[in-house]
Amino acid sequence: MADVIDVELEEGTVNADSRMQTTAGRLARLGFTDGARAERLLDQLGPEAVGDVELLDDLIATADPDLALASLARLVERDPSVLGAFRADPALRARLLRVLGLSAALGDHVVRHPEHLRLLEQPGDDGAEPPATGAGAGAAGPGRAGRPTEHELREELTTAVTACPQDRRAALDALRVAYRGRLLHLAARDLMGESAFADTTAELSDLAAAALDAALEIARTEVPDAGDVRLAVIGMGKCGARELNYISDVDVVFVAEPRDGADETKALQAGTRLAQAMMRACSESTPEGALWEVDAGLRPEGRLGPLVRTLDSHLAYYRRWAKTWEFQALLKARPVAGDLELGQEYVAAVNELVWQAAARENFVEDVQAMRRRVEAQVRAGDAERQIKLGPGGLRDIEFAVQLLQLVHGRGDPLLRRRATLSALAALSRGGYVGRDDAKSLAEAYTFLRRVEHLIQLHRLRRTHVVPSETADLRRLGRALGMTSDPVGQFTGTWRRHALEARRLHEKLFYRPLLQAVARLPETETRLSAAAARARLEALGYTDAEGALRHIAALTSGVSRRAAIQRTLLPVMLGWFADAPDPDAGLLGFRQISDKLGATPWYLRLLRDETAVAERLAHLLGTSRYVTGLLLHAPEAVAILGSDAALAVRPAAALMAEAAAAVGRHGGDAETAVAAVRALRRRELLRTACADLAGLIDIEGVGQALSALNDVTIQAALDAAANKVSAERRGPMPTRIAVIAMGRLGGLESSYASDADVMFVHAPLPGAADRDATDAAHAVAEELRRLLALQAPDPPLPVDAGLRPEGRQGPLVRTIASYAAYYARWSSHWEAQALLRARFCAGDAELGAEFIAMIDPVRHPADGIPGDAVREIRKLKARMEAERLPRGADPALHTKLGRGGLSDVEWVAQLIQLRHAGAVPALRTTRTLGALRAAVDEGLLAAEDEAVLDQAWRFASQIRDAVMLVRGRAGDTIPTAVKERSLIARALGYPPDGSEDFIEDYRRVTRRARTVVERVFYED
Repeated sequence: MADVIDVELEEGTVNADSRMQTTAGRLARLGFTDGARAERLLDQLGPEAVGDVELLDDLIATADPDLALASLARLVERDPSVLGAFRADPALRARLLRVLGLSAALGDHVVRHPEHLRLLEQPGDDGAEPPATGAGAGAAGPGRAGRPTEHELREELTTAVTACPQDRRAALDALRVAYRGRLLHLAARDLMGESAFADTTAELSDLAAAALDAALEIARTEVPDAGDVRLAVIGMGKCGARELNYISDVDVVFVAEPRDGADETKALQAGTRLAQAMMRACSESTPEGALWEVDAGLRPEGRLGPLVRTLDSHLAYYRRWAKTWEFQALLKARPVAGDLELGQEYVAAVNELVWQAAARENFVEDVQAMRRRVEAQVRAGDAERQIKLGPGGLRDIEFAVQLLQLVHGRGDPLLRRRATLSALAALSRGGYVGRDDAKSLAEAYTFLRRVEHLIQLHRLRRTHVVPSETADLRRLGRALGMTSDPVGQFTGTWRRHALEARRLHEKLFYRPLLQAVARLPETETRLSAAAARARLEALGYTDAEGALRHIAALTSGVSRRAAIQRTLLPVMLGWFADAPDPDAGLLGFRQISDKLGATPWYLRLLRDETAVAERLAHLLGTSRYVTGLLLHAPEAVAILGSDAALAVRPAAALMAEAAAAVGRHGGDAETAVAAVRALRRRELLRTACADLAGLIDIEGVGQALSALNDVTIQAALDAAANKVSAERRGPMPTRIAVIAMGRLGGLESSYASDADVMFVHAPLPGAADRDATDAAHAVAEELRRLLALQAPDPPLPVDAGLRPEGRQGPLVRTIASYAAYYARWSSHWEAQALLRARFCAGDAELGAEFIAMIDPVRHPADGIPGDAVREIRKLKARMEAERLPRGADPALHTKLGRGGLSDVEWVAQLIQLRHAGAVPALRTTRTLGALRAAVDEGLLAAEDEAVLDQAWRFASQIRDAVMLVRGRAGDTIPTAVKERSLIARALGYPPDGSEDFIEDYRRVTRRARTVVERVFYED
C-alpha cells in the first residue's frame, strides 16, 4: 500500500520520514475515516509503532483501518509484547490485522486471549512448531498457520474440555475459547487469501463437528447411564454438506441404539438426555459467550417428534410418512459426531430412500409446496438486501440444485453429492444444467457466500442481510479488495451477481429442455429425452411428451422468431409450472404464438415486458375461457401490460364505441353485430383477466358483465331496428324498450349468464296496433337471432321466458297489456321475478314508464299478505326437492344447494316483498344491496347478513371460476379431483388446498342455510 500514501517524492522514491508524518489529515487520506483518533491511538502505541512503516502499511490494507487500529490499541494495552512479535513475524502482523480490520468480535476475543496470537505464527525456520499456549496447548499437527485436519480439530477441542473433568463451567468456557481460537486461525487465512472458499466452508464444518464431539464429552459427564447407548449425531444442512457459514445454527438428527445387553427404552431415554445435554453445551451462554444453536427440527415429525430414535424407527417413518422436503433435507446427511459407525449405517439406509423420492406419489405437489415455503420466508422489507432468502438468493440456488438432484439422481449416481457447488458441477457434466449457466451460477453463488461470511464475521452474528450504512458497505468492499471506490464497486458487483443468480435460477430447470429438443449446434452434453420428460413431470407437466413437442415447435430453426422463443421459453416454462395447469398453459402459448408469431410486436412485447409475459403465462395456465378468448383475438395480449389497462371501461364509452360500430355498417345488421360482439369479447377478456388477477371483486365482476350485456343488447336492438325498418321500407311504427330481468337485472351477471329480458313497446301516434306489434316482434326476434349466431365470439343468448304466460305468451307486449295481465292474472312468483326488473336498452322514457307501472306490483304498499308468504315458502321447498339435478350433491350445488345462491336470493326477495312498499331503501334489484338495506332498516340482524353475504359471494365466485377454468358453465363443484383442484387454484388456494376449498364452502353454506331456515321459513 506504500504507493497510495500521500508523501513527498524525492527523485521518484518514497521518503520514509515523510511517510510517517502521521497528521490527522494524512491518516484520513490513507484510509482512516477518523484521522484525529487514529493519530491519538498510534501515539498511544508508543514510539516503536510510530516509526513502524510496515505496521502502517498493513493497517491501511485492512477492510476497516479504524477498527483494526482500535482493536490493536486495546490488545497492546493488554499485552505490550505484541509489537515485538509483529516485528519478529510480519506474516503474523498481516494476518492479525486483516482479522482486526473486519471482525470486532474476534478482536474482542484476541484481547481476552492474547495467547491465541501464537495460532497465527509461522513455523520456525527449522520447521519446528512454535510452543502452543492456552486452550490450544497440546494440539498435534502441522504448522499453526497451515490448515488443520479434521482429526486434529477433534483432538484439540476434546483435549480442551477433558482437561476440566470435574468442572462443567470451566469445560464449557474451554470449549468456547478453543473453538474461537480455531475460528480466528481460519478467518486469518481466509482473509489473507490463503484458504479457498470450499476449503473454508469445509473447515468450518469440521470445526463444528469437532465442537459437537467435545460437547458430547461434556454431556457424558452429566448423564450417568450414557454408556448404555450408542448415539450418532447426523449433520444436516450446510454442516452435513461441509459448506457451513462462520455463524449458523447447526442442523442435526440423532440416531441411537442400545449397547449389547441394555434395555432399549432405557437406552433411548439416556440417549435423549445425552442429546439434550450436548445441545445445551453448545447453546448455553457463559462468560465466553455461546457457540451456536443446535437445531434438531429436521428430525421425523419435527419438533413434535421424539428427539432421539433408533435406526429402524427413522426408516419406518421415512418409508411411510415422510414428505419430499424431508428427503431433500436428507441429501445433506453426514455423520459428524458420536458413534460414527452407527451414523454411517443411518446414512447408507436413508440414501436408498432419498433417491426414490421423485417416484413417490404427490412428488410434484410437494415440490410446489417447498417452493412456496422458500418464497414465503422472505420478509418484504428485507427482500432486496437479502442474500439468502431474496429472489435469486442463496436459498433459491440451493433449492434448484437439490431439486434437480432429486429428479435426476435416481438414475445417475454421479449426481449424489452433498455440497452445492460439487453437485452443480456434476449436473453440468451430465448435461442437466448448461455448462455456461453452471459456471456463472457457481461464480455468483461463491461471491454471495463470501459476502455472507464477511457480514457475519463483523459481529459473529447470524445474519444474511447486506447492510445499508456506508461504513459497513465500505468495509465489505475493501475486504473484497475493492479500494478505489469500495462502496460503489461492491454495490455494483453485488447487484450484478444477485441479478445474474436470479436470471439463471429462473431458467435453470428449463433451458436444457430446449437443447434436448432443438436441433442446435452443441459443444456440451445434451439432456436426454428421458431426463427431459422426468424433469417436466417433476415440475408439474402431466403430458411431458406433448410439452416437448410444443417446445420443439416453438424453438426449432434459425429464424429470429425461434431465437426469441429460445430466450423467452426457459422463463415462461417456469411460470407455466407455477400455474394450475402447466400443460394447458404451454399449449395455449403455442397456439397463440402460431397465430401471432409473425407479428413483429408480439414476441418483442413478451421479451421486453416481463409483466405481460408472466401474466399471460398465469392466465393461459389457469383459464381455458381466457385462452379461448385470446385465440380468437390474440392481439388483445397487449392489454396485459398493466393493471390500469385491465380496469373496467365506463359503460358510456362502451356504448359510444358500440353505437359507432353499428353506424359504420348501416343496414348490414349481421356485420354490425359481429363488430359489437368482438367488442364484447375484448371486454369479457379484460374483465376475466382483472378477475383472475384479483383486481376486481365478485360484485364488480357482476356489474361489469351486466353493463357490457346492456351495451351489447342496445347495439343489437339498434341493428335489428335498422334492418326491420329497411325491410319495411319505412320508419318503425313503435318505440321499444328492453327490460332486464334475473341476474342481468340485478347487475349480477356471470360469465355464463344468459340475458333474461322482457320486451315492451308503445305504438307511435297514428300507427295501427297490429302493424306496431308485428314490427316490434320482428325487431325482438332479429335481436335474439343476431346475438345467438354462430361466430368466433361468445354468443349472448336472450331469454324472454320470464314474460307473462312464459313461452306461451306473446314475445312483445304494450305497457297496457302488461298492466292488465299483472292486475288480473299474475302470481306471487311473478311479482317476485319483477323485483329484479330494470330498464337496460331501447327507449329510456318507455322503460321508465314500465318500471313505474310494475312498482306497485313488486313493492305492494302494505306488503304481500300472509297466504302469499306461505305460498312462496311452499314454492321454494318444492324447488329444492324437484329442481336439483338428479344425483347432484345438495351441499356442492352453488345455485340450488343448501346455503347457495337461491337460498340467499329468496331471503332478500321475501324481505323486499313484505317491506319494500313501506321502506324505499329496499327497492333495489341487487341481492346484496337489499340485504344491506334490510340491516340498516332493522329487518335483518347484521350477523345474519354477514353470513348470507359471504355465502352468496363464495357461491358466485365458484360459478365464475368453473366457467373460467373449464371454459363451460357449471353450477356444481366438480367431483373429479383434478378439476376441483384447478378451480381451487383459480380461487387463490395453494396447490394442496383442494380439500380446504371444499371444507370452506361446506362450512360457509352450512352457516348460511341455518340463517335461511330461521329467517325465511320462520315468522
